[in-house]
Amino acid sequence: MNKSFRQGQILKIIRQKPIYTQDELARELAQAGIQTTQVTLSRDMREMGLVKTAEGYRMFSADAGTPDLAGVINEYLLDIHLAQNLVVLRTSPGNASTIAVAIDRQDLAEVVGTIAGDDTVLVIAPDNDTALRFREQLLAMLSA
Repeated sequence: MNKSFRQGQILKIIRQKPIYTQDELARELAQAGIQTTQVTLSRDMREMGLVKTAEGYRMFSADAGTPDLAGVINEYLLDIHLAQNLVVLRTSPGNASTIAVAIDRQDLAEVVGTIAGDDTVLVIAPDNDTALRFREQLLAMLSA
């Protein structure tokens, strides 16, 4: 199991439910088929910037330089197309990854994932209705 995948699963677990101890986290990882030692888990948590709060482990701070979604939508979004559960975003050249990162950092239930090219972002939603709702959310962010 590689480190990136393991750390991704740790984030997924702490976002889904409150985890208060490393033992709880190790059990959740084991249920997902990931065996790890306490030392490795502790190192992963430190590298990821996880902190223990009253609500369980949380990310200390997402990248402070991350642009907000509404800002990048207003700056770079040129067009939106729906294709069933897929939302295709057209951007100005070179700016697709900026929008994709801003969407990914929002950790939206409407978004399964994104793929960015140079001027196009493919946003994958779980179903057609959710894709439509996501499109409407983006349109609402656009300044009048």
